[in-house]
Amino acid sequence: MRTKMKVSHFIAGISLVLLVLVLPLSMQAQKLKHKDGGGKSAPAVSRPAGNSRSINGGNQSSAARNRGGDSKTSVGNKTNVSAGNKTNVGSNNKVNIDNSKKNVNVNVDNSKNIKVNNNRNTVVRHNSRPYSRPPYVYGGHRYYSYHPYHYHPYHPFFWGPVWHPWGFFITTLAVTAIIVSVESQQYHYDSGVYYVASNGGYTAVQAPVGATITTLPPNSQTVVVNETTNNYYYGGTYYEKGSKGYTVVAPTAGTLVENLPEGGVETKIGDITYVKVGETFYQPIDKDGKNMYEVVEVTEDK
Repeated sequence: MRTKMKVSHFIAGISLVLLVLVLPLSMQAQKLKHKDGGGKSAPAVSRPAGNSRSINGGNQSSAARNRGGDSKTSVGNKTNVSAGNKTNVGSNNKVNIDNSKKNVNVNVDNSKNIKVNNNRNTVVRHNSRPYSRPPYVYGGHRYYSYHPYHYHPYHPFFWGPVWHPWGFFITTLAVTAIIVSVESQQYHYDSGVYYVASNGGYTAVQAPVGATITTLPPNSQTVVVNETTNNYYYGGTYYEKGSKGYTVVAPTAGTLVENLPEGGVETKIGDITYVKVGETFYQPIDKDGKNMYEVVEVTEDK
């Protein structure tokens, strides 16, 4: 009997000890449970209406994809701005393009103060060959030619990067430039082009009649004037060989050339469209199936 009572007292003591130890732990757990909202998961984050993509899922949002270097961000209507060096601008936007770095055909500055003796400008020389065709008469002038009129569009010929049309302005000359004097007027000549000094640089001008050079420019062409005379032609300029070299001469009526320089203007006179280069009229013709131009002699209709 006493033994049973001792066992009961021992069990009761252990239970009391366990109760003292476990009860505080249980109460702390209940407090933590209530603090966390009863063990329930956190509420879902709300998203703007219309966005059905998951932020953490396999399909990333537009903002997440734009972290990459190759991603594209939509900006306005039809405008894609790439994160790389290439930028595509939509059709609704206008972009100013800087053409100053490109190779432009003509850089003509007519505001420069250029003093040139206009009496040196080319005029057409009469040809000793008689004309077999009557002249074209219009507006008080007679236009003489040896070949019938055959229109073809005027396409300026490119003589290379060192050749420049009349009016082209440069700030410095090449070291190969030489000085040519004609009737007290100084010209600077280089590679078939004649320049005069102007404000801050040099301006290309029409070759002055009477200027003499010792060597023809590269790619000069031989042109037939008549049965006994040939001239040399380059970039709209005619040369005649002499004892001191090659002298600039006015074009002779009836001379045929295949190419005209930049700077010519198609000029409609009655029913004929001529190309006027400087003071010289050229008539488009067909010569043995090839488009060419003939120097026209113009006189007053008296």
